[in-house]
Amino acid sequence: MRTDARVGETRRHFLQTLAAGALVGLGAHSAGGLTSRSILPAQTSISPEEALQTLLAGNRRFAANQLTSIEHDLRILKEHTVEKQEPFAGVLACADSRVPVELVFDQTIGHIFVTRVAGNFVTPEIIASLEYGVAVLGIRALLVLGHTNCGAVKAAMKADTAPGQISSIYPHLRPAVEQSGGKLDQAIEINARLQAELLRTSSTVIRQAIAAGTLKVVAGVYDLGTGKVNLS
Repeated sequence: MRTDARVGETRRHFLQTLAAGALVGLGAHSAGGLTSRSILPAQTSISPEEALQTLLAGNRRFAANQLTSIEHDLRILKEHTVEKQEPFAGVLACADSRVPVELVFDQTIGHIFVTRVAGNFVTPEIIASLEYGVAVLGIRALLVLGHTNCGAVKAAMKADTAPGQISSIYPHLRPAVEQSGGKLDQAIEINARLQAELLRTSSTVIRQAIAAGTLKVVAGVYDLGTGKVNLS
């Protein structure tokens, strides 16, 4: 059998095991956490730090144009996520089309529980969704993800008149704008941190999960130019 055929057969077997619910891929660790090639199945029997490091390792692959999630058998993944989902992490991201969350972290179907709103700010509906991810789905890491050149934050800084209900997002972003000294990049980073802290403090479910050591909540910024996510 040719080498590439053997690799294909091995991968198919690996994904079938994944879909059946086995936790695969956590055996390869380095001093800094999971190795850059580790792919975490959608399972939650891992630590919050391992979940976070898996997101960051996936982002490193994305930034280096070395995606591995595209090799997954999507048919198998779809079939085995029809009745349930077991994401290992949650992400509150901006609605911006330039931030494809699963791609950014080199993940695929069933791996990340994603909520999105322009400006990646916390609302009761966002909290309710993420509480479901924590309490019911068992996500282990929660990342509030801002991004460079965010139009929502930029609009809130200018506070210009806008059509319809666009300006309703401004009050949610004003605290970050006021602390930024008029600098867009700082406002974006501060906003992500403020929203992460809001999740930690305003949700009983999230606060209790953090206290129990089953959840980690962090903030970060995605660089549109480099593709890298930096925690803030």
